[in-house]
Amino acid sequence: MSNIPQDLRYTAEHEWIRVEGDVATIGITDFAQAELGDVVFVELPDLESHFEAAVTFGTVESVKSVSDLYCPLAGTVVEVNESLEAGPERVNEDPYGDGWLVRIRLDDAASAEGLLDAAAYDELVEAAG
Repeated sequence: MSNIPQDLRYTAEHEWIRVEGDVATIGITDFAQAELGDVVFVELPDLESHFEAAVTFGTVESVKSVSDLYCPLAGTVVEVNESLEAGPERVNEDPYGDGWLVRIRLDDAASAEGLLDAAAYDELVEAAG
């Protein structure tokens, strides 16, 4: 079984989201980083960029491939993880901690309820594996 924290929400595209008030921290899941292999570059959006749900907001490049990152919910970027520029491997080493990607101010914090919970995401991963 993959490492799937119970307190997060997930997408079918293997992003996780942690909502605190009206701000959401977004990253890729442990399953996603394992599938990608060694992450060598992360392209993240500019501050104050606004994204609708399911729209590409950046890319993650590994030794195997380049994958798009999709915004799980609509919102405006309020912080990007600058440490990934010099250390993209943090995404592999600590996907739910130091490897987070962006923080967005949500247009509608309640919309997070529509995302997958840990049990539903675990089923998705099991079906994929």
